[in-house]
Amino acid sequence: MLQYAQRRVHGIQDLERKLNDFGYRVGTRLLELIVWRDKNSKRETRVLGILYFIHTTVWKTLFGKQADTLEKSTENENEYMISDNDPLISKYISVPKELSELNCNSFLAGIVEAILDGAQFPSRVTAHSLPIDGFPLRTTIFIQLDKEILQREEQLK
Repeated sequence: MLQYAQRRVHGIQDLERKLNDFGYRVGTRLLELIVWRDKNSKRETRVLGILYFIHTTVWKTLFGKQADTLEKSTENENEYMISDNDPLISKYISVPKELSELNCNSFLAGIVEAILDGAQFPSRVTAHSLPIDGFPLRTTIFIQLDKEILQREEQLK
């Protein structure tokens, strides 16, 4: 998939966008599959509910474990971060030196964005590599919810 996308783009940002698009397609189908498998599922109407669903259920379905952290930004009300210290997607991909800035977890960001959109939480989702000691592949999925979601949250209180 990476080679297919790499042949059809002209830069790292284009390649990450293409991977994000591939992930979006997978995410729409994944949400349907998870909801169909879980007979007792209910539609999440709260931001924390859907983020916790992604943090636990989606991650367990994809990787067999839940994500390492779910954090809210201290700067903006509409920003959240999901971190994975050892992401399976980038673990087995070797990136050439000329593409050292490439973050293959853009694919995962596309999956998360599709799940949020499918659950009626429109947002912008990006992937960022933030290595720390002991976890050189650590990736943070940055979620920026639309302002209308915060207004909807206020009405539900």
